[in-house]
Amino acid sequence: MSKGNTEVLQGTLDLMVLKTLHALGPLHGFGIARRIEQVSEEVLKLNEGTVYTALLRLQAKGWITSSWGASEKNRKARFYSITKRGIAQLERETENWERISGVIGRVLKLARQGS
Repeated sequence: MSKGNTEVLQGTLDLMVLKTLHALGPLHGFGIARRIEQVSEEVLKLNEGTVYTALLRLQAKGWITSSWGASEKNRKARFYSITKRGIAQLERETENWERISGVIGRVLKLARQGS
């Protein structure tokens, strides 16, 4: 992440990677990072190392798989796909995110007592 851009919490990055793979199908790490940046309208700038660390973590948990293929520029690249376990985890994490972000939103809207 570069200076001046919003930082991403580890669990949040995992959620965004899973959602990106679920929505778009198999992608290589660079493609995943660029898509998240595009959707965030460049608010998020992802370091490739951060994305690859997340991909390794998600693969170790069995939520994604990978296989070798050719990139758009005909270079050898590892493509990642979400698994059935990953889809189930995505559903759980999405529900949790919606619940927690709703709570945070309500707390931020609290009026100051005595104002």
